[in-house]
Parts: sequence; structure tokens; C-alpha cells
Amino acid sequence: MTDATKNITITSLPKNERPREKLQNYGVKALSNAELLAILLRTGTKNENALSLSYKILSENDGIKFLANAEVTDLNGISGIGLAKASQLIAAVELGKRIAQYSYNEDVYIKKPQDAVSILMEEMRYYKKEHMKIIMLNVKCKVIGIKEISVGNLNSSLAHPREIFIPAIKNSSANIILTHNHPSGDPTPSKDDIEITRRVYEAGKILGIELYDHIIIGDGVFISLKEKNLF
Repeated sequence: MTDATKNITITSLPKNERPREKLQNYGVKALSNAELLAILLRTGTKNENALSLSYKILSENDGIKFLANAEVTDLNGISGIGLAKASQLIAAVELGKRIAQYSYNEDVYIKKPQDAVSILMEEMRYYKKEHMKIIMLNVKCKVIGIKEISVGNLNSSLAHPREIFIPAIKNSSANIILTHNHPSGDPTPSKDDIEITRRVYEAGKILGIELYDHIIIGDGVFISLKEKNLF
């Protein structure tokens, strides 16, 4: 008997506890993170089924946040996860990120901070480093592009107005929205965040490109500096 045939599958569980059947009967939102992961894994090991393996992966590795940032080598080092499964999980996570960003390729208009957050939250909330991006808008506040400006701890050298406005000018943007994430998960703006925002706002007035907002993204939460009257 090969290792593959010895693996315990999801079908060894009672029928009403099987993630696939639960999804079919109650919808995908009824499943826990571990159950969703188990469907992707399909099989476990000779000592544990896919659901048990999923719970172990999430409980021992910082939960779903681990999967959002994992590389193939991170997953392949876990007992029960070979190269094939690791690649499959990485592909599934990346596909989810791309789907989350897909909407801005269509006609998307920014009327409130939540509109901008919906484009970038699922990508930026899990970053381990600070990333700054700009959302470029036309005169009707339609999204015409998104550009990453910097990666690293946000400071005046990484977020110089010159670097921010070059892509905005090239794309004939009328307005821009700054966004960056806080890897801690807490979007509370720092003194530097506020100072950089004000510098960019003033530079934008000179160039005729309005800073529409600066949004800080945390883990599932955000703060709009415009709503807070911080610039």
C-alpha cells in the first residue's frame, strides 16, 4: 500500500461534518477557515485527516494570516504538506488576492473611504511590511490606476511627494488617494503619517492634483485621515 492510499480522507468523517457536504448544504460562508483549508488539502496523513491537519496548521502558524504571506517553502516544511499541496495552497491564496483586486479594472468610482478600502483591504491587511500605494482618479473620481510607491517603514524618504506624484502626472490624474498598511493591524495614524499626509496635500495643491484622502489599513479595519480632519 502506498503512502497516498494510506492517507485518511475527508470521507472518513461523519457525513454531516464533512466540509464539502457542509458547503453544498449551507453555503461557503458556513465553513470555518479550517474547513475551507481542508477542502483544498483534500487528504491528510496516515495519522490525521485533512480537517485535523488544517486545524493544526492554523493553530500553530498564526492562523489565516500565515497563509496569506506564506511561501511554498514555508508550507512544504509542515508535516503532511508536500510540494504539490503547498503549491496548490499558494495558488489558491494568490487567486483570492487577484479576485479581490479585480473590481478596479472595471468602472469603479470612489465616493467614500469604504469604496477605496474594498479594493485593497484583502491584499494589504496581511502585509508584513508597510506598503504605500496610490489610487489614481479622474475628475469624476473614477479609478484609473493603482501604483505601489514604496515598501518599508513609512518615512519622509520613502514617501517623498516626488515619488507619489510622478505616476499621478503620467496618468493625468485629477485626484489621488494615498493608502498604506500597518502590519501591527492597528490603523491608528502616527505623527509621521499625519506629517507626510500634510506635505503631500500641500504639494498636490501646487500641482493641481488633489489629495482626496489618506487611508491607513489595519487587519480588517481602517482609518480615513480625511474623515478625522487630520489634513
